[in-house]
Amino acid sequence: MFRIATRMLRFRKGGFTASFIALFFGAAIVLACGGLMETGIRSAVPPERFAAAPIVISGNQEIDLPEEPVAPDEDDGKNRDSGVLSERVRLDAGLITQIEKLQGVERALPDVTFDVHENGRQLPGHGWSSAELAGDSLVAGAAPTRAGQVALPGHQPGETVELAVRGKVERFTVTGTTASPSVFFTDGEANRLLGKAGAVDAIAVLTAPGTDVEALRERVDKAISGSPAISLTGDERGLAEFFGAAEGGTGLITLAGVFGGMATTVAIFVVASTLGLSVQQRGRELALLRAIGTTPGQLRRMVLGETMVVGVLATLLAYFPGQWLGEFLFDQLAGRGVVAEQMSYHQGWIPMVSATGAALLTAFGAAFVAGGRAARARPAEALAEAAVQRRWLSAPRLIIALLCLGGGTALVIITFTVMTGPVAASTAGPTVMLWAIALALLGPGIARLAIATLRWPLRAVTGLSGRLALLNARNRRVGMAAAITPIMLASGMALSMIYLQTTQGAAGERAFSENLRADTVLASSTGGFDPSLVGTVAELPGVAGASALVTSSGFITDYDDGWQDDQGLPLQGITAEGAGRTTATPFTAGSVEELRGETAALPVSLAESLGKGIGDTVTLRFGDGAQTDVRIAGLLGGRPGYEIALVPASLLVPHTDAGTVPQILVKAEPGADLGPALAGLAERVPGLVVADRATVTAANAEQQDIGAWVNYLLVAMIVGYTVISLVNTLVLATAERRREFALQRLVGSTRGQVLRMTAVEAVLVAVAGIVLGGFVSLTTLVPFSLVISDTPMPAGPIGVLLAVVGGAAGLVLLATLVPAWFALRARPVEAAVAP
Repeated sequence: MFRIATRMLRFRKGGFTASFIALFFGAAIVLACGGLMETGIRSAVPPERFAAAPIVISGNQEIDLPEEPVAPDEDDGKNRDSGVLSERVRLDAGLITQIEKLQGVERALPDVTFDVHENGRQLPGHGWSSAELAGDSLVAGAAPTRAGQVALPGHQPGETVELAVRGKVERFTVTGTTASPSVFFTDGEANRLLGKAGAVDAIAVLTAPGTDVEALRERVDKAISGSPAISLTGDERGLAEFFGAAEGGTGLITLAGVFGGMATTVAIFVVASTLGLSVQQRGRELALLRAIGTTPGQLRRMVLGETMVVGVLATLLAYFPGQWLGEFLFDQLAGRGVVAEQMSYHQGWIPMVSATGAALLTAFGAAFVAGGRAARARPAEALAEAAVQRRWLSAPRLIIALLCLGGGTALVIITFTVMTGPVAASTAGPTVMLWAIALALLGPGIARLAIATLRWPLRAVTGLSGRLALLNARNRRVGMAAAITPIMLASGMALSMIYLQTTQGAAGERAFSENLRADTVLASSTGGFDPSLVGTVAELPGVAGASALVTSSGFITDYDDGWQDDQGLPLQGITAEGAGRTTATPFTAGSVEELRGETAALPVSLAESLGKGIGDTVTLRFGDGAQTDVRIAGLLGGRPGYEIALVPASLLVPHTDAGTVPQILVKAEPGADLGPALAGLAERVPGLVVADRATVTAANAEQQDIGAWVNYLLVAMIVGYTVISLVNTLVLATAERRREFALQRLVGSTRGQVLRMTAVEAVLVAVAGIVLGGFVSLTTLVPFSLVISDTPMPAGPIGVLLAVVGGAAGLVLLATLVPAWFALRARPVEAAVAP
């Protein structure tokens, strides 16, 4: 039967080409998502400055959170959740002495990194002792040896330069010109400019000749146990230079998992639909084989053999396109700052095996089901069924459809009753797919309902062509359902995913603008402001209030009941004296004026989950890993899903990487013009930039657009694949009707009449598919919009709907009429007897 299967490929090029296309593109997309996931898991960041150090010690950016309240003396480390710290965790410089005493260590070099601003350019600053790590050399001059000296590119020895570090401008004498784009100070000067007394960012361990690196790493791990430090080797060392890459890797895993799962589901759906249609169109051929004595087992093996030949060829050829697509997606994500540019893309054998296995397993399952149905039918019944297929509903099909309907309904209820804020979007993909699968399984019944609903309008508008089209559609409703399904899937996914993003973006912008009362925002082009500048701004004439705005994240470490995700609790540092005038965060208890010293205002939902109230104390772990007991001075309301915690800016600033105030919010007195006063301040404060409310709101919207763009890119990939399957299915379905078209012409129909009939059928298919796709999208959009915006209407331009509807309708007409026109080019007599 395998020999027969391979020979069949020569005579059924259309069906097998359609199956090949579905498997090829499906495997390529799944392979690309697998490569992104492997890249995120590896988080390989090849070292640059630390390339010469076999071992690098860095701060541990991951923390453990107890999942239930425990006393400190009873904490055994079990039942813990994990979180990722947002600021760099720095090390105690005292570790250097301990490391240098270990056997096999030649030298242990400290490294610190901070931003240096000079004439509009930003450069990394370091201590000179770490220059040898990356082989940094001087083009001219000598290394800095005392305070006030610096070596940097673009200047000659002896020049005096003004450099801004942590919002302060200082003068330095250039002692040397470096080849690399880095600024080097003495070690003592670098530690002072870092602003973290007795701390270093990393320790590079240089080994003595002949040292076993892995054995030394074990000794290093013992030496640093008990401190918030980890040892890194190989490509892990790059994480010490670019600590944010680890967080980007975690996000990449989530992103690839979500869209990879969706792509796999769509691929299974598309491949099964295409293979089913291909086998269905060969019903007469398979029935004749049964009639001449072919056993059901032989028939089933033949269909499986044909499918596996096409499947193996398609998945093998998909390897290189899948790799190119994965690299392209990764480059786009890195270019937008979603992942670190320094991260290396990896796509090994595991994604290849997974994608191949998923594609072949899908093909095998679809062929087994389709071939099994053809094999079980009696020869005489199969011949009759092949002419016009009517039976379609089986017990397994009905059970699966009902289960999907139940699951989709359950997700709708969960979204509406349990989810809050942006996290409600997490149920969107599964909801769309469950409803789409259910409606696809019930497709022939839905097609019959659609035909009955559109019967009179089509007949009234299209006349005889419409009558012929309706008669054809009624007799071919099973085949029509196969054409409606990809339209429903493509339009439903496009509408739901795009409007989900626009609705979420609009809600985020609304939450931001509602919380902002300031008329003016002061920003810095030199790394931020000294916290004392807030008081200076508040005293300017015409200023009603001024407040610092410092953003970070942290964790309430008393215990984690699931309220905090792995990114922690968003923190905002404000100035109590002016925050009431510049922000509008709603307090349900306490007030912003009480946020002084070691205090915090927590979201009321978090406080309730902790069992805490006003005056109680909780332990707050900042983004750099430091812990402080803070008193709850207020409880905050606000939009669910957009909760933040407020702390005094003076408490939060020392625990941020910059150690400065990035923005100052300013509220003017009624009728006051702050322009002259702020212009005078800008002359005294280097790098001060004055922005109005509209500029700040636009900047926030632009930041949100980055996340939206990523979703649009990946959704476009999946919808594009669905569109390919749509065209694939329609071309296959129409091209296989050449004998039917020929018979119509032999009984008197003209070519134009046949084309008009086909156009009416295409309109019927398009309308049914688009309406069903719209319904599928509403099952996600309505509950999500109610949760995030308190309205059932999603936010977004009407042009999206028009584009999706117009694009789907245009594709259906094009993919139907073009192959029909080619099929009608042959002479009717020849086409009627063609195989």
